[in-house]
Amino acid sequence: MDYKKVAEEITQALGKDNVLAAAHCATRLRLVLKDSSKVDQNALDNNDAVKGTFEANDQFQIIIGAGDVNYVYEEFVKLTGTKEASTADMKAIASSGKKNNPAMAFIKVLSDIFVPIVPALVAGGLLMAINNVLTAQHLFGPQSVVEMFPGVQDFASIINLLASAPFAFLPILVGFSATRRFGGNPYLGAAMGMVMVMPDLVNGYGVANAIADGSMPYWNIFGLQVAQAGYQGSVLPVLAVSFILANLEKFFHKRLANAFDFTFTPMLAIIITGFLTFTVVGPIMRGVGDGLTYGLTWLYDTTGAIGLGIFGLFYSPIVITGLHQSFPAIETTLLADVAKTGGSFIFPVASMANVAQGAATLAIMLLTKNEKQKSLATSASISAMLGITEPAIFGVNLKLKFPFICGMIASGIACVVIGLFHVLSVAMGPASVIGFISIAPKSIPFFMLGILVSIVVGFTTTYLYGKKNMALLADETTPKADVAVAINEDPTPMKTPKDEVLASAVTGTAIALENVDDPVFSTEMMGKGIAIKPKEGIIYAPADGELTVVYDAKHAYGLKTTQGAEVLIHIGIDTVNLNGVGFTTQRKYGELVKKGDVLGTFDLKALQEAGYDDTVMEIVTNTQAYAAVDVLNKTQVVGGEDLLVVSEVQR
Repeated sequence: MDYKKVAEEITQALGKDNVLAAAHCATRLRLVLKDSSKVDQNALDNNDAVKGTFEANDQFQIIIGAGDVNYVYEEFVKLTGTKEASTADMKAIASSGKKNNPAMAFIKVLSDIFVPIVPALVAGGLLMAINNVLTAQHLFGPQSVVEMFPGVQDFASIINLLASAPFAFLPILVGFSATRRFGGNPYLGAAMGMVMVMPDLVNGYGVANAIADGSMPYWNIFGLQVAQAGYQGSVLPVLAVSFILANLEKFFHKRLANAFDFTFTPMLAIIITGFLTFTVVGPIMRGVGDGLTYGLTWLYDTTGAIGLGIFGLFYSPIVITGLHQSFPAIETTLLADVAKTGGSFIFPVASMANVAQGAATLAIMLLTKNEKQKSLATSASISAMLGITEPAIFGVNLKLKFPFICGMIASGIACVVIGLFHVLSVAMGPASVIGFISIAPKSIPFFMLGILVSIVVGFTTTYLYGKKNMALLADETTPKADVAVAINEDPTPMKTPKDEVLASAVTGTAIALENVDDPVFSTEMMGKGIAIKPKEGIIYAPADGELTVVYDAKHAYGLKTTQGAEVLIHIGIDTVNLNGVGFTTQRKYGELVKKGDVLGTFDLKALQEAGYDDTVMEIVTNTQAYAAVDVLNKTQVVGGEDLLVVSEVQR
């Protein structure tokens, strides 16, 4: 690779004097730009040395690859005179000079709170959907499944128990997550959540009726009548309570001596928060929550199909802005009070939008002649159909613009259809073609009709428009020279990679790359491979070969095997920010290693306590040289034992 030439091309694509600061990690350039709209995205997309780009945390990131990115970075800094910064400094530089957006900050807070607990809610939601299938009448006949087959009654009862728990005890989950987000002890937050759902209180779902019929019991506290009301299924009250609890805890930590702090801070924080919960905060926030629920229900009932169509039209643009991160909080509120709301209209809309974008991407897969784009469109379309739209939206549709717009139109039309039939979800689940399992049973046929409309309209409009306007795809469809040839300037013939088996780099639990919380790895921009949730902090060599990367931060290794495979081992996500703290290595660049040799170690507990994702990625970065990179059928893997098979070299 001609590093200087690549740096020049990247500099030209970014725009003159548009870079504020630059850093790099093991795989990518991390840049803070003055104005990302000035970037010539087509130039970057058509650069063979650039494996992909994306924006996150106010940084524009350009994926180059292990072993090359540091040299490109050096030339880039020389050319631009850009301020060099550590990755730890990048956030501060990115945020300086930018106005704080309170709305986006609030959405970020909600996202931080609800994203960790979504798996529990999805599990409960899907189980609730199974229970609905078993107990709903007129789904498979006039009677429900449990009525037709009484033998499954107890099975359905257990399913209902498992499904109801996450929602009935929602304050415990939210209390834990929210208190941690607000800087307090999450276990105190969970304890306060438990207080709010104690069996001694009137169940939160029956509070309104208890007040109406006069059966609500009250405490007499210094002459003040305090209702003994529970908060099962509540969201807003526990958010406010968690905020107060965390700040009270921090207040006492600063003012009590160490010995007294340990003993009395938790007690004082709980007792003060507890009294405020039942006297002031809880009742007020319950009223606000009820108002929000009634308001959303009224809006849906009033605007009907037209309102839902407008929402569906703009759902994907909302995803781009990140505003959709606030939806779990709203949807949880709707589902927690399903008896009044009937369910959530957000989930069906999200399903229509995701499937529409997937259908548009599928059309591009058939239209484009560029193999790189075709491969990305194939995987991205499937991913979007199953509810993960980022690869489709950011990797394909937005770059060409018209597929994204066609997807929006398809979503809007499909949402009008489901709006006409009042399709609502009664549980959380995957917003995708299989989302029917979360829909009220009587509405499943109409949900699937909406999905069909979304696919047909999204695919057809994209395909027909693209077919008539192939000039719009010219940059994407022009065949490029083979990447391996184009970037290989050494006249010495390249060594042909051979079939081989690679060992696991770490001991732990294997997970699919698509589940990794980093688009560089999850969309396979760097290549195919495997991710592993580690159980110990020891990194092993996956094969015999030469170390081509031993990064200063000790969080990544590059290895070229004796058989020709190029392997990247990346420890954690964004762990470059730790600057080597918690990592050790005994290996050097250019050193020869044997399969199973220890390359280095990392402090697993320290990474987790610092809030970093500790997932280890093992990637074959020259995937294009092989016909297949397969993972052996293992869930629990041991470092140094066989895991990946690279085979059938492309001729």
